[in-house]
Amino acid sequence: MKVNKKTPIAAAVTLTLLGTAFAAQAQDAQQNQQLETVVVTGVRAAQEKALTVKRNADTHIDVISAEDIGKMPDKNVADSLARIPGVAVLNSPSGGSGGFDERDRVGLRGTNPSLTQTLLDGHSVANGDWFVLDQTGAGVGRSVSFSLLPSELVSRVEVHKTSQASDTEGGTAGSVNIITRKPLDFTKALTFEASVGAVYADLAKKTDPQFSALLNWKNDAKTFGILIQGFDEKRHLRRDGVETLALDSQPHAYQAIGAAESAVTAQVPGLAGALYANLMGSALFTQERERKGGVVSAQIKPSNDVDFVLTGFSSKMDADNYNRNFLLANPWALQNSAVTIKDYVVDPGTNLISKLDYTFAAPAKIGVYDMISRKASAQTGYVNLEGNVKVNSALKLSGNVGTSKGTGRTDSQDVYEGDMFGTAGGYQLNGSGKAPSFYLTASPTPGGDAGVPYQLDWIFGDQNVVVQDKETWGQVDAEYALDAGVLRSLKFGARGAEHKRYTDGPIIGQGPNWGAPAGANGLPKGLPLTAYTGTYPSNFGDGLGSGFPTNIMYPSEGTLAAYDAVNAVRPLSRREPTHEYSVKETVTAGYIQGNLEGERWSGNVGLRIVNTKTSTLVWAPTSNTTLPGYAASAFAAVGPAWTDPSGYYQTFHDTSYTDALPSASIRIDVTKDIVARFAISRTLTRPDYTALSSAQLLGTYTDPTGKTVGTGTTGNPDLKPVRSTNFDANFEWYFAPRAFVSMGAFHMDMSSYIIDGVKRATLTTDLVTPGGQEGKTGNALITAPFDLQTQINKAASVTGLEFAFETPIAYNFGVSANYTLADGHDESGHVLRGSVKNTANLGGFFENDSFSARVNYGYSSDNFLGRDRGTDYYQRGVAVLSASLGYKINDHFALSLDAQNLNNPILKYYGDIKSEPRAIYQNGRQFYLTARVKY
Repeated sequence: MKVNKKTPIAAAVTLTLLGTAFAAQAQDAQQNQQLETVVVTGVRAAQEKALTVKRNADTHIDVISAEDIGKMPDKNVADSLARIPGVAVLNSPSGGSGGFDERDRVGLRGTNPSLTQTLLDGHSVANGDWFVLDQTGAGVGRSVSFSLLPSELVSRVEVHKTSQASDTEGGTAGSVNIITRKPLDFTKALTFEASVGAVYADLAKKTDPQFSALLNWKNDAKTFGILIQGFDEKRHLRRDGVETLALDSQPHAYQAIGAAESAVTAQVPGLAGALYANLMGSALFTQERERKGGVVSAQIKPSNDVDFVLTGFSSKMDADNYNRNFLLANPWALQNSAVTIKDYVVDPGTNLISKLDYTFAAPAKIGVYDMISRKASAQTGYVNLEGNVKVNSALKLSGNVGTSKGTGRTDSQDVYEGDMFGTAGGYQLNGSGKAPSFYLTASPTPGGDAGVPYQLDWIFGDQNVVVQDKETWGQVDAEYALDAGVLRSLKFGARGAEHKRYTDGPIIGQGPNWGAPAGANGLPKGLPLTAYTGTYPSNFGDGLGSGFPTNIMYPSEGTLAAYDAVNAVRPLSRREPTHEYSVKETVTAGYIQGNLEGERWSGNVGLRIVNTKTSTLVWAPTSNTTLPGYAASAFAAVGPAWTDPSGYYQTFHDTSYTDALPSASIRIDVTKDIVARFAISRTLTRPDYTALSSAQLLGTYTDPTGKTVGTGTTGNPDLKPVRSTNFDANFEWYFAPRAFVSMGAFHMDMSSYIIDGVKRATLTTDLVTPGGQEGKTGNALITAPFDLQTQINKAASVTGLEFAFETPIAYNFGVSANYTLADGHDESGHVLRGSVKNTANLGGFFENDSFSARVNYGYSSDNFLGRDRGTDYYQRGVAVLSASLGYKINDHFALSLDAQNLNNPILKYYGDIKSEPRAIYQNGRQFYLTARVKY
């Protein structure tokens, strides 16, 4: 074999790549999916490019290609991905934050978004969430927020539905690879592109500016180029909602009438055991989001054999928000001995009290009003160096090395929780399609708090919530051409990465300032009536139903902040260790892959070996102050050396496991127009970080013998990763230019899926005796068994079918459609978290030399989000209609009008009782008008 002599530059680059032990992999963006350049000039050309990439790929992928800067079919990458078969999107990271107008998470083939890996240019990207419950809650740790990834970044998006040995592990169901543009990809030496526009939110009745710009330069020799891109996008959100929640001491949204409601059963004995709604509230959420950031990329290509690209990306979203919830508190009313039941209806099928009315002779506490203003933000970014070197005609080297950091922040929460008093209240459930009706008659606050409409109940809310997400990575790959029969080439490589997710600094749980001037109940005196300068919008809840409170007043965010500055306390002594966590992962991997090719077929077979080492922080409760504050661990350096709060100490749990991940796939050209694909692979996804690390919360233990089994909650650092054996078969018929139809089937056999469950552990805790007090120093300690609510591994599977169709039709029109069925259950038959059984899309498009148009209707069936307030929690199926219009003035100027949520979708959530909503939300429509210039 002839060996080409290397230039000194190429030799130096080769040595650099070989000396980089772990350079980040490009997830096949640099391998067989790298195809000939296709110049994109319109909607039809963008579709043609996407189909070219899909058809010629060795593995099963779907592709979305952007026509122009900011001209994705939608304004968010997740919105565009929703049109791909097998993709389901969520309007929020988890059930805790409710649903919003912008899609935030992406899941593949009926699985939790945490099982879908998201990459930028083939490498990892750290994540940040803006909502406080998503920052420390379970279920979102492995997924990426698409709210931080504007469509302006995109050259194309690839959805990989099968795995091969050279792919970075982490996506059980598949991966999403967002590919950005490179400086030398541009045809002209100097390119300038900009877009200026505005977005109008019809529910918020606000118009905000949107801006992006790109400048790209490359030299005449096409050996060096620089790209600079920036974006600044602001918009207002308003969400109207009616929610059914729960008091902390009674954690179910619907609870049974029991001993605490003895006054009710004394009047109506037949109501014993019947379920009634806990809290019902009219919830107004408003937010101002501003997403800004940019990309800087430099590319050097001194010869056709050497290519390096250095890229830096940053995106930050300021997301301050204000949530108000005006709540009827039925437990307070029904557990009051003075209550009188006036009317009721019990649904015999669910044993649920569907209608209830009650009164009091004198004003009683029957409602609570929560007002929460949050300073919040989310951020992500990375720096990555990638390189490709052709050593000789047989050997190619590639690799990259980089680091990424994401941050989710809730710096402060200004809170006022006020009690409401009245002489009557009640509710009526209106079925699954409408919000429940409820009411409470307002009475003046008793006890001498004159001028205070809502007596202060408490000031809650964590402060200084900062969650850091960091990863550094590196990978080197080599491909050696063999041309030995069907063995076209041999590819091999190694990768290393270190990931850290932790709360950065002590989280402080605020409380009322007992030194402030007190009201009648001993707490600080509440906000006076004059502080309530705002009211709910006059059309609040118009699309949700009727019969719930709407004319509600509230103070401004500034008024809340000023009140809490005097009447709240936030000392370090109120630290909340149970809300803090830390996880560190160190991953090393190596692989070998044979790329195969024969007459009318190609494929690959390979093996990837992965070792994962995890160190997890666990807070354990105790009153024994002699226990160590920090256990010996190298991981202790991740966070500052905090002083342990009284009653807790830190321990570190270390695990290590190694996985062998074989894979094989084949692509067959059945005819010149028909392609068949078959694949089998072993995959893994590591557990969510908050599933691994959280504090132990143990119930009171009183048995001095240590034989009684106690209860509590905890994280589970012993969780196994989700290991799955995947099968995929797909047939594609490209029956005309820009036209295809495909059908496929898939199956995922997951031996260690992660679900909610119970873990038995032997633990040391306080022994509370009749003369003792829980949590006080000096109590005796006891070692006993405990059943802890946590997450555990169980077997599960997903089986499904996919169908997709796209074709141009007469007079510049075209249509597209797809449908996916995904049936996922664990070994006990329960539906899987994130499982969406049916997803479908129907779209149409038009384009001529001047005009373009696109419309898409998407539907997703019910989605199991996990556990919330003691029960399963689901989002009901929802349909979304979006559209885009474009007008090309000339080669340099264009206009577009994009519309999201045109059908004004109502987001509905339910629990164990499917016939009644737990929450129902409306976000309104959004319209984007944009002018573009390109030179």
